[in-house]
Amino acid sequence: MSPKELQYIEDALGHEQFLKTQCQEAQQKLTDPDLKNCVGQMLSKHQEIFDSFFQLV
Repeated sequence: MSPKELQYIEDALGHEQFLKTQCQEAQQKLTDPDLKNCVGQMLSKHQEIFDSFFQLV
């Protein structure tokens, strides 16, 4: 893997980590069960994406 490709993966990991954090914070603040569930699903998806990128390194 080239240094440039590694940098792209590191950037993607950082973005996914940020999105996971945002989802976690939103989920804690939400009171509507449907919205809370929706954000929980988004959190799970971002975790899957993060894990996929992490496996590339």
